[in-house]
Amino acid sequence: MPVLFSALVPPDDVVEQLAEALGETGDGLRWEPPERWHVTLAYYGPDDVDSRAAWLADRLAGRPAVDVRLEKAATFPGVLWLTVAGSELTPLAHAAGADAEARPYTPHLTLARFPREEPGLAARWTERLARFTSRRWTAGTVVLMTSEREPGGHRYRVVRAFELDGA
Repeated sequence: MPVLFSALVPPDDVVEQLAEALGETGDGLRWEPPERWHVTLAYYGPDDVDSRAAWLADRLAGRPAVDVRLEKAATFPGVLWLTVAGSELTPLAHAAGADAEARPYTPHLTLARFPREEPGLAARWTERLARFTSRRWTAGTVVLMTSEREPGGHRYRVVRAFELDGA
């Protein structure tokens, strides 16, 4: 069974704005390529695509599109990420299943990974992106994605898309 999660994918112009703000990357971090950037709503683990898609369609029915934007950088142990702001994002994530996870939902977009024992590697980037703010956009589609391991990271693939109301 494939590993599944639901997510929002930023629009192309926001991806371009962020890529431009990052400029040259490196510094010992393992950077996520822009084509893999997404905001996870809920992680499901190994699951049947059709069953999860039906479940998710039911949970998202009638949900409104949400306004979101990317903001300043922060870190989890071993992860550099951008904050994702939007007042309706957490309720959407909970509808998608984030409330079933053990940890509280923290909306974010992963930029890079680094060794947990070297948190200083990300310090330059949190400073550089401290004032970053993307334009606000209306996220009108939730995608169900698979995550497959491959050399050099993971490959994400959209397997279903769900339109939100007002999109």
